[in-house]
Amino acid sequence: GFSEGYGNDFDITKLRYHKIILMTDADVDGSHIDTLLLTFLYRFMPELIYDGHVFIAMPPLFKVIPKRGEEQYLYDEKELERYRKTHTGDFTLQRYKGLGEMDAQQLWETTLDPEHRVLKQVEIEDARMASEMTELLMGTDVPPRKAFIYDHATDAELDI
Repeated sequence: GFSEGYGNDFDITKLRYHKIILMTDADVDGSHIDTLLLTFLYRFMPELIYDGHVFIAMPPLFKVIPKRGEEQYLYDEKELERYRKTHTGDFTLQRYKGLGEMDAQQLWETTLDPEHRVLKQVEIEDARMASEMTELLMGTDVPPRKAFIYDHATDAELDI
């Protein structure tokens, strides 16, 4: 593990690694996994977050391969929309459903290489919100969950 113990037994002075990077797919499923991992860290090892040790890797969602010009990685739908507005001509679009669809070189270039990777440092507010959302959606109190689902049903983004 990256430290000794968790919960009341967690001792930040015995931390073995000082940068903990959550690396999940760039899609909705990856976001859900990040939420669960942040909830765990927030509840059992909050000092990791308070002291700035937790990061989320931001892998690209798309790779654009133009007929002419350089390949480019795009990290979300908004970047793709901007790319389409500002680039004319033919291009091939590759959507990564997950990190496993990248070859070793692509994974290094986009997500692992310290010179080029994009990391988001987790702040305590991010983790607190993740924990609250996990409690709301997976807890035993049904009425708030039902209300949330009804209130946000039209906001859902399907990743199919």
